[in-house]
Amino acid sequence: MLPLLRPISPQFPQNLALFRPAVAQFLIAHGGLLVCGLFLLTGLVAAGDYGLDPDEPNQRETARANLDYILGRAASIESWNYHDRVYGVAFELPLLLIERALGLEDYYYIHRLRATLIHLFFIVGAFFCYRLAYRLFNNRLIALFALLIFLLHPRIYAHSFLNSKDIPFLTLFVMALYLLERAFRRDTPAAFILLGVAVGLLTNIRVMGVMLLPAVIAMRGLDLLYAGGGPERKNILRNGGLFILAAGLTLYAVTPYAWANPGDYLAASLELTVNHPSVLKQLFQGEWIPSNELPPHYNGTWFSITMPPLLLLLGGLGIAAVLARGIGRPGAVFRNNRRRFWLLLLACFLLPPLAAMLLGSNQYQDWRHLYFLYAPFVLLAAGGLGWLAAAGPGRRLGRVGAYGLTGLGLGLALLQMAQLHPLQYSYFNFLVDRTAPEYLRAQYGLDYGQLATRAAWEELLAGRPGEVLAVRGPDQQAATLPAAARRRLRFAAGRGNADYELLMGHQLDSSRADLAFNAAYRRRLYNNAHLVLRPLDSSRMTPAAAASYRELYRQAGAGEPIIRADYNVYRQGHRLTFVKENCPPEARDARFVAKMLPPAGAGYSREGERPGAFNNNRVRLGELCLAVIQLPDYVAGVLIIAQYHLEQFEAAGLVWAELYDLAPPGLREKIAQRRQGAPPAAAAAFEVFLDRAAGGGYRLLYAKGDCGQREYETGIFLHIIPEDLADLPFYQWESGVDNREFRLLRYGVRRGGECRGVYPLPDYPIASLLTGQAGIWERNLYPPPAPDYLRAAYAALAGLEPAARGDFDLYVRDKRLTYARESCVAADTAANFFLHIIPGDVGDLPAERRDSGFANLDFAFNRYGGHFDGKCLAAVPLPDYPIAAVRTGQYVAGQGEVWAVELAVGR
Repeated sequence: MLPLLRPISPQFPQNLALFRPAVAQFLIAHGGLLVCGLFLLTGLVAAGDYGLDPDEPNQRETARANLDYILGRAASIESWNYHDRVYGVAFELPLLLIERALGLEDYYYIHRLRATLIHLFFIVGAFFCYRLAYRLFNNRLIALFALLIFLLHPRIYAHSFLNSKDIPFLTLFVMALYLLERAFRRDTPAAFILLGVAVGLLTNIRVMGVMLLPAVIAMRGLDLLYAGGGPERKNILRNGGLFILAAGLTLYAVTPYAWANPGDYLAASLELTVNHPSVLKQLFQGEWIPSNELPPHYNGTWFSITMPPLLLLLGGLGIAAVLARGIGRPGAVFRNNRRRFWLLLLACFLLPPLAAMLLGSNQYQDWRHLYFLYAPFVLLAAGGLGWLAAAGPGRRLGRVGAYGLTGLGLGLALLQMAQLHPLQYSYFNFLVDRTAPEYLRAQYGLDYGQLATRAAWEELLAGRPGEVLAVRGPDQQAATLPAAARRRLRFAAGRGNADYELLMGHQLDSSRADLAFNAAYRRRLYNNAHLVLRPLDSSRMTPAAAASYRELYRQAGAGEPIIRADYNVYRQGHRLTFVKENCPPEARDARFVAKMLPPAGAGYSREGERPGAFNNNRVRLGELCLAVIQLPDYVAGVLIIAQYHLEQFEAAGLVWAELYDLAPPGLREKIAQRRQGAPPAAAAAFEVFLDRAAGGGYRLLYAKGDCGQREYETGIFLHIIPEDLADLPFYQWESGVDNREFRLLRYGVRRGGECRGVYPLPDYPIASLLTGQAGIWERNLYPPPAPDYLRAAYAALAGLEPAARGDFDLYVRDKRLTYARESCVAADTAANFFLHIIPGDVGDLPAERRDSGFANLDFAFNRYGGHFDGKCLAAVPLPDYPIAAVRTGQYVAGQGEVWAVELAVGR
């Protein structure tokens, strides 16, 4: 009889007792593979549940542009005028190639493939974390706990399906740490070459991966310092050199953007990492803060409130243990590979957020740019677990307590992940202040990029079987739904009628919480409003929601409209109400926009922030059409209000638009007043006026009576010359000019053939500015106190003998060459000025200028001066080195010099 069919013997309980340790040993020995396999199978099932990351289309486009360049379909990547071209494609390009090899065209399958492959790579990284933990502790149980800690972070787990930048970087980072420990343990050429390849790939995905390069070089330097003899030193130098060579060659090979000029690529990558051009507002601790003005504790706070509490405890213990051992015997730490590696982990965890804080890096969506910190933190937490297990009153009791507590904490994290699925990225722990109403939504951004929309569609469709939903859109997230579900959605896209409007996360700000539809139609997450499918017709609304809108109509009718147009517009505090009575059914597709321009001098425009745009669809209550827009809470500024029919109001679908000045008197009256006595302008030119805003600071008013669509859409340049160069961002110091460009599409309106616009000026003192439209018109302006500044500089020249007289009197004083003219009009300074500095020693010149024998400092007049009281003055700083002579004057390109003079300076 086969063994499995034999009757159970009386000794069965004893036999089972002998068998249990063998099972436990097998599970511990192979637990890493078993856990990774289990999570992989779960991930294959869950990969289709997650929404579309807003960066995914951009990432695919970056990979496509690089592939076209590799295949010779594009001359260069630099010609692709998009900042994401700087990002590496070591991970994105394989995703694109697999997608094309499988012939996928439906985005549902493309999205699911990407989610599966990103998660698969994450699981591979988790296994490397397990292997590294086993190497560090020589304990498979602690290594297994490290693996579970790595996998059971709710936010990172969710991102492992949809984030193709931060998760691959985290994965490659833990792999690089594993290979680094292996390379220093084995100290062979092959090990260091493999480590170099990993660092090159890591740097390609995010340039901050280059931080491992100096770390490895420093550790090799310590090895060289403590080396015993010549052969050992030779081996250290050889392996270190191979590592650097492998890292550089790998980075170059997988970065097509660097093939033409590696130096430019590294500079552009570093600049993009620190100063990303997109400035977005982040909801943080109840305030909307620009992403480039985040407080120093931003990353630390997000890290603390989104980490399972037990991991914070274990990580803190691990950090304390590493510091205690390092401080106690620093010499032994530097000599010992194992102890030195722990210091490296601590540095990798602490230094990057410190660097981000000091550099003022532009960051979005919690601490996701620093998710790679989780790799060293997991290992430090595992170290804390080991210390806790050994610190109990008895070794066995300490182990049982530590392992049991950790298992309980991980089990709780797993339960929370299951409850939140697929919205694990919105996990917060108990450290969040829970005293405020709807505490999370009021304090922190819950849904970066509206990732929950996918779950919303599925829930809404499940609740309306067989019904086709006509919804305002389009919505990219719907592309991730199966074809059968997509057929039940119809997006109006502003061109047809819709029954519902989907509002997500940040659109449901607390100031609208009193509206009845907010309570009647929202899906809740953590007891915080997360999304609303709002009916646009009272026939589909709940009675309470319809009554709420009728109350808004009653309140609006109690006052006078600020604008009378197709819709009358009423302002009630921080709310605009649009009302149209006797509203025909075809008016259902009307949409509105209100853009609040920040107050002049408030500092908003100095950081390049775009003015806020808030739009809303109207609702229908019988024969009444009504729309409500909530405004931001700052009170000074200008409001641009418009009605449009297409998705982008800047297009031809603009019905009407109006400027409404929030600071009395009205903007229209101010422009009319400035026009009185103003000099006539050229036919194509705008009239431009300086105006002091009620909130402080200055703004520019632009107006043109006969204004065509093309003039309205043409960009307006603005070159601002500050009194103090230090007021400019560091990258503008060389030019000395704050260069900006904008369109009245964003900062103004066009109505009835007239264009009007407002641009707030920065709050630093301005010497002069030049504005206009390239090749059409331009005008110099001098905001106060610039005229006083120029008058004082001109008065200081009184009684001094000029170094030369002519078209301009020239003075050499205070290390400046000053140009002054008593009777001066704009035409006198229109031609460019040339300034050639002849040094006492040619060796003081830059290498590229030594053959010519002079420094070329040509300039435009308004860069260093301006007009006042019919006079003009400009003061140009001279170089610090000894100067023999100066040749200067004005010239017109293609025509030659207007005037010229040569001065013997002799200083």
